[in-house]
Amino acid sequence: MADGDMEARLAAAAEAHRERQAAVARHRELLRLIGEAETLVRELTQAHAREARDVVRLETVTLTRVIAALRGTRHDAIARERAEADAAAYRLARAEADEGALRRELDGVAARLTALEDAPGRYAAILDEKERVLAAGGGDRARRLLDLAEARGVAEAELKEIREAQQAAAAASKALHDLWKLLDSADNWSTYDTFFGGGMISSAIKHDRLDEAAKAAALADQRIAVLNAELADVPGGGAAAALTISGLTRFLDVWFDNIFTDLAVRDRIKQALTSAKQCDEQVGRIGQQLDGRHADVRARLAHLAADRENTLTTAA
Repeated sequence: MADGDMEARLAAAAEAHRERQAAVARHRELLRLIGEAETLVRELTQAHAREARDVVRLETVTLTRVIAALRGTRHDAIARERAEADAAAYRLARAEADEGALRRELDGVAARLTALEDAPGRYAAILDEKERVLAAGGGDRARRLLDLAEARGVAEAELKEIREAQQAAAAASKALHDLWKLLDSADNWSTYDTFFGGGMISSAIKHDRLDEAAKAAALADQRIAVLNAELADVPGGGAAAALTISGLTRFLDVWFDNIFTDLAVRDRIKQALTSAKQCDEQVGRIGQQLDGRHADVRARLAHLAADRENTLTTAA
């Protein structure tokens, strides 16, 4: 009969080995994503610098300023350039925040890899020990018990990955629900502002809701990114769609508040509402799939436990 301690060590080694394989893959993917994020930040930094120079050019005595003043459009031009500079700053801040989140995750994965550094060696060593036990004449029962122990370790690692993905899906769903509520409120105030006269109060409330929605969208983006990372560790887990909302709508509505831009803002809000709803539905479907996977792995573990008990209690 196989040694019980060896069964436990084999199961633990198999679980750690699988976890390290997933961490290695995620570490490689994060390095790629950070490289893309660095490129985007550089591009947006240059774009923001260009927009800032355009503002300075119009605010100082230049030929452009003189021409704009003669046309009576200088203040409008400055307002537009400031809006574009603010929009560029907003996009840059978002990109820098995304890069920072990726780097923090990379630090976490690197720490986990350090903790699991000896996992491949331990797994190889326990497999060698298993081979020696079986070669020494452990028999069919010993072989079966050790095979079951290894399968149990793999299943336990998979169950852990599924649970982490389930938690990420729940967090993403909550963030999307909060976003949808803010967008719905902004949509109601936008309708009132556009078709019923509105005014300073309704316009201010609409702008506040849009600012809150932009923050909620950033959080939803982060939650979905975490979900995608967790799904990458679950075979067949799928991927959630990215969700983004442009901050440019806010600036356009503030500086050029008329019926046309109000309609454009209202249309943008409705598009964002649809996007948030579709994304939430997709996350919901992923959650259901994860629930099914969780149940399947639990059933597999129960079957392995029953098989082990039967192997131990059946006469040789």
